[in-house]
Amino acid sequence: MQQNEIGRRSLLAGGLAAIATTTVATPALAVEGEPAGTATTTPQVEERLKGYTYPLSARGVANLAPAPPWHYVGDIVGVEFWTTAAAAAASLPTGLTPDPTSSGHGYALFIDWQFSGEHEEYLDPVRSQYGEFLVLLDAVWQGTPVAWCPFIYVDNDAALARGWVQGFPKKLGAIHQTRAFAVESQAAPAVGTGGRFAASLSAAGRRLADARVTLEKTASTIPALGRPIVNLRHFPQLRLGQYDNPAVHELTMSILDTPKVANTWTGAGELTFSPAPGEELADLAPQRVGAGFRGSLSYTVTDLRILGQ
Repeated sequence: MQQNEIGRRSLLAGGLAAIATTTVATPALAVEGEPAGTATTTPQVEERLKGYTYPLSARGVANLAPAPPWHYVGDIVGVEFWTTAAAAAASLPTGLTPDPTSSGHGYALFIDWQFSGEHEEYLDPVRSQYGEFLVLLDAVWQGTPVAWCPFIYVDNDAALARGWVQGFPKKLGAIHQTRAFAVESQAAPAVGTGGRFAASLSAAGRRLADARVTLEKTASTIPALGRPIVNLRHFPQLRLGQYDNPAVHELTMSILDTPKVANTWTGAGELTFSPAPGEELADLAPQRVGAGFRGSLSYTVTDLRILGQ
């Protein structure tokens, strides 16, 4: 089993230090008697309730997600694909532009995760284990190649909370993938040449994505990890007349501490997205697919970069 250190705090060669900063406008809050867009400062009040995310509570243990560090390890089944250039461009937020060298190119990832904080949370599997599906599309920020995440689904409320803190647009779904085991069995594929894996996503009782991968050869890394991930962190206001003036609206770049991969394989891939009410994943339907892959990934999250700061 190979074990590859991808590089601390960034999956982009050379790290984030070389990335120039730019200003990403964040709408200011308005108050009565002041014109819209006028910033106001709220006095700091020490809160007696404790916690990092909702719900804050007397002892601070009821919150969905504790403060970082957040440690992750998981198995990935993924497929490279190309959607139409128009569909990919339409999914990008202000501040990102299509990558002219790889228009419409992206990855669909199904991940079987295990999470822990500082207190061996992995010993509580019902809370620490979850499935995830996400799409990453090639894009450019200020001349830097990045990966944009337009859609992501999880089946765990703590993972949902952590994602929103980071800017991942997480929704609830049901994600499953073929498992591999250390013992040989006709009930499981081998992680090796000819091994076949499948994965699926459904939400609100409707199937949204299906993938199949047939392994052919080992790889040095997981193909989707070549670019830093950029998200749009957005929290609206519930205030009459201010619905279009969100409290937070900013591009964020994920920072992954000490990412590592192991036992990575590539091969042939199959991928389909299915339409459903209230969903737009199928708008990015694959026009063709490239490599399929499977591997294991681990990393830690302790920080986040706000683009423009």
